[in-house]
Amino acid sequence: MDKAEQLRQQLAVLADGFRERLDSELPALEQMVRELPDSWALASGSLQRIREQLHKLAGAAGTFGYPALGSRARELELQVRVLTEHQQCDHPAQQALLKGIAELALLRRSETQESPLAPPKGVDDRVDRPHCIHVLEQDAHFAKRLNHTLESFGYQVVLHTQVGELRHALNTNQADALILDIAADVQGSTVLGQLGPMQAGRSTPLPLILISDNEDFDFQLSAVRAGAQGLFSRPVDLAKLEDRLERCLNSLQSEPFRIMLVDDDETLAQRYQAVLINAAMRVEIVNDPRRLLEQMDAFMPDVILMDINMPDYSGPELAQMIRLDDNWLRVPVVYLSAETDVTRQKDALLKAGDDFITKPISDNALVNAVYSRAQRARLLSQALARDSLTGLLKHADIKEQVEIELERACRTHRPVSIAMIDIDHFKSVNDQHGHAVGDNVIRALANLLRQRLRKIDRLGRYGGEEFVAVLPDCHAADAKRILDEIRVAFNELQFSGSNGLFRCSFSAGISACQAPIWEASEQLESADAKLYLAKSQGRNCIIAATERSDAS
Repeated sequence: MDKAEQLRQQLAVLADGFRERLDSELPALEQMVRELPDSWALASGSLQRIREQLHKLAGAAGTFGYPALGSRARELELQVRVLTEHQQCDHPAQQALLKGIAELALLRRSETQESPLAPPKGVDDRVDRPHCIHVLEQDAHFAKRLNHTLESFGYQVVLHTQVGELRHALNTNQADALILDIAADVQGSTVLGQLGPMQAGRSTPLPLILISDNEDFDFQLSAVRAGAQGLFSRPVDLAKLEDRLERCLNSLQSEPFRIMLVDDDETLAQRYQAVLINAAMRVEIVNDPRRLLEQMDAFMPDVILMDINMPDYSGPELAQMIRLDDNWLRVPVVYLSAETDVTRQKDALLKAGDDFITKPISDNALVNAVYSRAQRARLLSQALARDSLTGLLKHADIKEQVEIELERACRTHRPVSIAMIDIDHFKSVNDQHGHAVGDNVIRALANLLRQRLRKIDRLGRYGGEEFVAVLPDCHAADAKRILDEIRVAFNELQFSGSNGLFRCSFSAGISACQAPIWEASEQLESADAKLYLAKSQGRNCIIAATERSDAS
């Protein structure tokens, strides 16, 4: 069973559950109205419960295929709101509500009800494997250099010398990106013209990087129209090319967005969850608002979707609680509610919210709205937390990750390794080739570390040419082996400087983080001491601390 069919069945089950809910809730709602006392003092509590029930129906009915029922429930909710504001509960008001609820029952039984909205098309699952790069290159010497560089960064490279060969390979083999070296003549235009058919049938076009000496405006315009995201002239700076390739792939292969749902309507929340998961997002539902902050700490959401009107707790109240902690200022709170009163929406936003989505909302509209907000929130968060040159965590943020992973290791009694990494003789690189070239070297090492380390590892730029890597569930000996492989790969990279090609190396120190010492400052100092020892022993080597036995 494919994912689309699985989702349809899941939504059908939820729709059946909603219909069963209507069959029990509408008679109960009618009974509540019939039993309303004439006295406002005695009726106020019942009216509040009736209003809450109508609010839930107004928000959910349209999503489950009853838009007319949802609209009528919304009108009745407003009637109850007026009664509450005027502290009125007389016989005519009671009869008007009974008539409205009878209309809801008729709409439930109506055979003209709309079908549940079609689920959006899901996004392909991320695959944890080396990226496969197809290269069109006729220069055997340059092809060898390019192949060696990309493989050093952990890519799988497939070389082609003819366009037809490349086209056939794309129809039969896995591909994640294209690098095409094309001549500045008619052949170049021919290759660009064939890119359309090569990319046809793909939900997302492959990232494309071109190599050409043609700086003509028309050619560059053709390159952009063909989907090029990078254009390099000869001699090609391979470090810069890899950096551009890495950025292109990262834009497609980022971690799934994490969405937290806070809604008292469990059936509706489950439908939203199913739809968003189908769109390759991770979704967690908060059933108990008292555990909201605890669940946020564990889940680390990119966006919080929150209903405004919930029993005992309002959405704006919970949002204000979230904003009491500066660590959550970057996370947008989006109200997802049947509330249509503009003044009430504005009041909710002014208190602590960031945006407002009105229920009911179609599945596709929900995915698009949540995706755009999550993407913008993550980009902003990365801009604030990540170093602009390398895209790695900044000094303060990587230190925070050290503390988090040490605390986790302490709780689980699992090892974690902390590595301090420093580029050897980096000052001479800046002195001989300039700071721009030095930046290329820093970026290249950052990309190499990011490509070769695991997704669960944390990596940051500690300052200048120095990096910190946090490797959870990894003994110091294993960390040394991994970083040694990266060190050898970095040694083989060639950089283009003012005096021609040159190579660089790095040294590293690794602390063995096991009980009973879990202090972040001590572990960083231990790794730094090992790094200093590696420097004093000739550089271009890695020294790891001797691990203790687990005292626990």
